[in-house]
Amino acid sequence: MNWQRDEFTITDDRASLDIPLIHDFLRTSYWAKGIPKEIVVKALENSLCFGVFHQSRQVGFGRVVTDRATFAYLADVFVIESYRGRGIGKWLVACVREHPELQGLRRWLLATADAHQLYRQHGFAPLGKPDRMMEIVDPEIYLRKS
Repeated sequence: MNWQRDEFTITDDRASLDIPLIHDFLRTSYWAKGIPKEIVVKALENSLCFGVFHQSRQVGFGRVVTDRATFAYLADVFVIESYRGRGIGKWLVACVREHPELQGLRRWLLATADAHQLYRQHGFAPLGKPDRMMEIVDPEIYLRKS
């Protein structure tokens, strides 16, 4: 599926993704610091991915981990710095949320340290019952494996 706006395209065509660009961004991000390329490739293979392109150059990305029936986890959303401030991230999240395979889901989740305002615009809110949620987190995993 493709979405077009001016000179920009968002696509869910995984074959069009610039894997080196995605890896380079993620390995320096606060949420995936040091992530090995082979882990990025495996994550892409097992997710519904969205690439943002300015003409033929990839400038943004997001992926959804989902069963396409009840649950979705929005992850790894980014727009490269030189393209920020143009509403591209907002448009990307809107396209993700309107994707036909992601309709009627019971629950969406995501984690963010600094983009709460962006996600609120698309219906995300703090956990309603955080006492029901549990997690296992190992933020240093990629740094130890490098």
